[in-house]
Amino acid sequence: MVWGRIGTRLRTPMYHVVGNLTGVRYQNEILQPLVVPALQAIGPRAILQDDNAPPHCSAAVNTFIQQARVNRMLWPANSPDLNPIEHMWDELCRRVQQHHPPPANMGQLLQWLQQEWNGVPRAFICNLIHSMRQRCVECLAHNGGHTRY
Repeated sequence: MVWGRIGTRLRTPMYHVVGNLTGVRYQNEILQPLVVPALQAIGPRAILQDDNAPPHCSAAVNTFIQQARVNRMLWPANSPDLNPIEHMWDELCRRVQQHHPPPANMGQLLQWLQQEWNGVPRAFICNLIHSMRQRCVECLAHNGGHTRY
């Protein structure tokens, strides 16, 4: 598993998660060293958008986010997945699949993922993020059902 953060101004380095990601690991390995500094660099209007994955909403993580004064976008438990990062993962997958032959091992796969992560144009990421308003409009128009996103 890999983790990454995108934004209109910057993206974090991709982080390789070895083993199971728990709330404590998410806090110590991702939030504290990667997310909070990136959000602080953006300023007080920065918003963290994560999802309802168990490590993201553990009690320890919720406490840490409050103590770090991170603005967090709340998602209902059964919401459609409108997170632009999902489209980034799709783009990353397409880019890695263009490598021939396929990766020979996990190390090579991780190297290619990082290379392609860094190679996705900023304009692509900005388009994903700026599409959020339209994503929400379409989601509401379809009562939470399937949209073109």
